[in-house]
Amino acid sequence: MKNPLTTLALTAVALCGATVAALAAGPGTPGNTPPAAPSTKYYEIRIYYPTPGKFDAIVDRFRQYTTKIFEKHGMENIGYWTPTDTSRKELLYILAYPSKAARDTSWKHFGADPEWKAVVAKTEANGKLVDHVTSIFMTESELSPVVKPTKQSPPRTFELRTYSTHPGKMPDLIARFRDHTRTLFTKYGMTHIGYWMTQPKADEQPQLVYILAHPSEAAGKQHFDEFRKDPVWEKAKADSEKNGPITTKVESLYLKPTDYSPMQ
Repeated sequence: MKNPLTTLALTAVALCGATVAALAAGPGTPGNTPPAAPSTKYYEIRIYYPTPGKFDAIVDRFRQYTTKIFEKHGMENIGYWTPTDTSRKELLYILAYPSKAARDTSWKHFGADPEWKAVVAKTEANGKLVDHVTSIFMTESELSPVVKPTKQSPPRTFELRTYSTHPGKMPDLIARFRDHTRTLFTKYGMTHIGYWMTQPKADEQPQLVYILAHPSEAAGKQHFDEFRKDPVWEKAKADSEKNGPITTKVESLYLKPTDYSPMQ
């Protein structure tokens, strides 16, 4: 028969070991950790540019009608945002589909839906709402945590970042994020929402697109300033660029979620 004191001591040692292992794993959390393999979902960023004076009407049409009809046709609403810079009258959102073929089928059925046609007739009685739409098609990167809409109160500020690289340098960028950048983002209080690779046309290079969440825009900018000054980052950047710069352009757009966004 085992001695109870011996059993208790062994249990304490096991718990202590697990705690040490967790601390050694770094500051990441389950929500920030990539799964064993990225999802096979097909994603689309859509950016709506309104006709003059129609921005609020576009935002409201999505609130009242469009998001629900999307769901009806098998589209997954990930998030809806507008720029924190209010001079930019844009509505940006992300949808997810099981596949590209499923995406095309869903949009075909959506466009032919009598309910949607009635909504368009009603909301555009005094003129068109949308001037044009930009679509960016993407698949999940190996860097991405599980992309799952979550809400927090108060709502967070989000940052959409897009990286363009020199020809042949995307693997170097992915490696730098995998081995260094993501861990440092977590260290400085940034939350990883999702990482994607764009699906470029034949004559284009793929881009790395990702979204971070911050308590506020000011906090996000402060965290990036701290990140850039970190000696670990300075060394990782220098080591990764010994054979030349990796990126040609980095774009950042701060966003606030709409009141109906699944991601807040």
